[in-house]
Parts: sequence; structure tokens; C-alpha cells
Amino acid sequence: MDGEISTDEVKELLEDDADVRIVDIRDERSFEHSHIPDSENIPFNELMDRIDELDGEDHIVTVCPHGKASVQAAQLIGSYEGTADARVESMEGGLDKYGMKFGLVREDDEADATEQESPF
Repeated sequence: MDGEISTDEVKELLEDDADVRIVDIRDERSFEHSHIPDSENIPFNELMDRIDELDGEDHIVTVCPHGKASVQAAQLIGSYEGTADARVESMEGGLDKYGMKFGLVREDDEADATEQESPF
């Protein structure tokens, strides 16, 4: 793991259309309720079975509600052979902080990219 990344830095990466995978480790239901635009859902309990989906990525950011579990997920991803060359970071403050600053989207709103007020 390469450390933590701020919510402002994540927002900037998304605005710049950077080559980054934002991995939301919450359960599917929570993800569908609200998430960061263009993020993907790989629940923490499925991470070991699905980690090969991240093979060859250059930059991976893990996110969770408060930025604690995502640190563990980033450490796990960073130790995987297929991501050995990737920059792997956990988003500091989690979705709670990101949602309060920038808003989150719902699964059904993502096509419209409509931001929601509530982080959850």
C-alpha cells in the first residue's frame, strides 16, 4: 500500500479522467444506494476471490464509509502479485467525508451523473 489519498485528490483524479480504479468495498446494497461516480463495487468479503480483476492496473484507490476498512483492503491489494507495480491507496475519511464535500450518486442516477446530497 502506498498510503492514503485525500478526498480532494480523488475528486481531482475523477475530474481529470485519470487512469484510476476506485474500488468501493462496501456490500452491494450500500453501493447501489450511493457511491462515488465511476467507482466499482468489490465487497471486502469478496476481495480475495476477485482480486485478479485488478491485475495490471496502474492506480487503485479503495474506499469505505470512514476510511478504516479501506486501509486493510489497500494493504491486501498491494500485497497481491498482480498489482505489485500499482500505486494502491486508501481514501482518507471515507465516503462519509467525500459525500459531505462532493455528493455521491445512486446506481439508477449514474447514467445522468446526478449527485445526491446525502452521503449514504
